[in-house]
Amino acid sequence: MYDLKIINGTVLDFETNKGKNCSIGIKDGVITCIGDCPQSAKQELDAEGKTVSPGFIDIHMHEEVFDTSKANSSYDISNSMLLMGVTTCVAGNCGNNRQSLDDFIGFIEKYGAPVNYLSFIGHNFLRNSVGSTDRYKKSSPSQIEKMQKTVIDSVNKGAVGISFGLEYSPGVDMEEILTLCNAVEKKNLLLSAHYRKDAKYAIDSINELIDVAKLSGFPMEISHLGSCSAYGQMTEALNTIEKNINAGVDISADCYPYDAFSTFIGSAVFDDGCFQLWNKSYDSILLTEEPYRGVRCNEELFYRVRKEYPNMLVVAFVMNEEEVVEAIKSPFVMVASDGLFRDGQGHPRAAGSFPRVLGRFVRDNNYLSLIDAVKKMTIMPATRLGLSNKGSIKEGYDADIVIFDPKTIKDTATYENPKDKPLGIDYVIVNGRIAVENNNIINGTIGKYIRSKL
Repeated sequence: MYDLKIINGTVLDFETNKGKNCSIGIKDGVITCIGDCPQSAKQELDAEGKTVSPGFIDIHMHEEVFDTSKANSSYDISNSMLLMGVTTCVAGNCGNNRQSLDDFIGFIEKYGAPVNYLSFIGHNFLRNSVGSTDRYKKSSPSQIEKMQKTVIDSVNKGAVGISFGLEYSPGVDMEEILTLCNAVEKKNLLLSAHYRKDAKYAIDSINELIDVAKLSGFPMEISHLGSCSAYGQMTEALNTIEKNINAGVDISADCYPYDAFSTFIGSAVFDDGCFQLWNKSYDSILLTEEPYRGVRCNEELFYRVRKEYPNMLVVAFVMNEEEVVEAIKSPFVMVASDGLFRDGQGHPRAAGSFPRVLGRFVRDNNYLSLIDAVKKMTIMPATRLGLSNKGSIKEGYDADIVIFDPKTIKDTATYENPKDKPLGIDYVIVNGRIAVENNNIINGTIGKYIRSKL
């Protein structure tokens, strides 16, 4: 007897690039049958007229800060991830962990999680932990040596690799980057990096990350390519990456489907000269938290908030949407959210990215086929992360599954209400158990921490 059986759905088959109407039998968290699946089941889901997809994998998001006194009520962003069909997330991006890896793993293993989690160990997190707090200066040799030890320990605990946030720490040089990478003998871990500078500096920044991959011997995931290059440089950026891929460099990229980025207003991103770089004015910045929630900046307000509320998340409407589309259509670019909330506020990408691609990009505008879009959310990140039992619907694979209506799936999160739930997602199944039913979370503790096996 199956624990769960899905009938009448259109199951996406990446080997044939087609959907097929069949059943799926699930037992002990694993897909055990695809086809007629004659056995009975403890629970049966009728997916007639719906698409049955592997669970989405978000290779780039930003985890919550856990409050160990509140158990699973501490989850915030991962609930939004789950509601938009994400079953596995990668934390610790852009060089930033929001708590130590020990605390992160320990909390998930004690309380469970809405989604499965992997994590990078972040360079800027390491810098802060060893006292290298001046973002405009290089770390000292002794500080780098301490960071190397933490990197080794983190990799031994299953970190997927090292992430860098070069725009947030402009003082970091290539020597510091490579010395940290060289701490790890294995060359099959993954690097990810938030570029050093965007817009007219985008190509130089991308070339720097390509050089890191070449010199370190590690594969490189270039983070949120849209916010790096969607200012008139996207075609050249994609050509630069493709040329190096064809030359044998192991690089790929991800992108979220919005023309605005979000980060902390006190960060180096907003140092003097940023508005001239983007050819935008102060009113391109939307404040997301009280006492200025929903307010657009002027010059006076921008500098006041930057000084008095440096940790406020803001949204910057500075990118070109047609270049974001160009990035997401590229064969080596995955869909990711770059989702980040603080006190429940932030950018709608954290609650809408994946349904937005399937609705706006696929159904409404035909930028991508359905199956190509889903591949960018499933098998591509699974392969990149070495998740050999995730990302496809196959017998023997983990039963992480999303059932959605391709005719109605849609993001509803807005910049005013960034956590509004998407429409058109009937079920999300995590590790063989139903986590979301009819757009509502019914079990938010099924997820696990995954120790990387790259």
